[in-house]
Amino acid sequence: QVQLVESGGGLVQPGGSLSLSCAASGSIFSINAMGWYRQAPGKQRELVAGISTGGTTNYAASVKGRFTLSRDNAKNTVNLQMNSLEPEDTAVYFCFLAKLGKFYWGQGTQVTVSS
Repeated sequence: QVQLVESGGGLVQPGGSLSLSCAASGSIFSINAMGWYRQAPGKQRELVAGISTGGTTNYAASVKGRFTLSRDNAKNTVNLQMNSLEPEDTAVYFCFLAKLGKFYWGQGTQVTVSS
């Protein structure tokens, strides 16, 4: 089994910054990728950013240049630095881990961008 524990999130004004962290534990061998999805009310879950074991990152077009995903392989954590936040970034953010063709999910953390 895989456990993902998220931290960070909260309320921030437009233009502000937040950081999300996700720590993986359990059966975490053969990881292919980790990262974050998000789901806004009434919308489908969408990929925000992912990073492979080799360090290749992939970002949604809407966050490219504003968000930075990093990974600490030794600690099995990923961190999402979110800058220049916009109201459209408001959503529940879910950490994910992909291994051997399966996805594992964190419990989700709320990010609200509002004045």
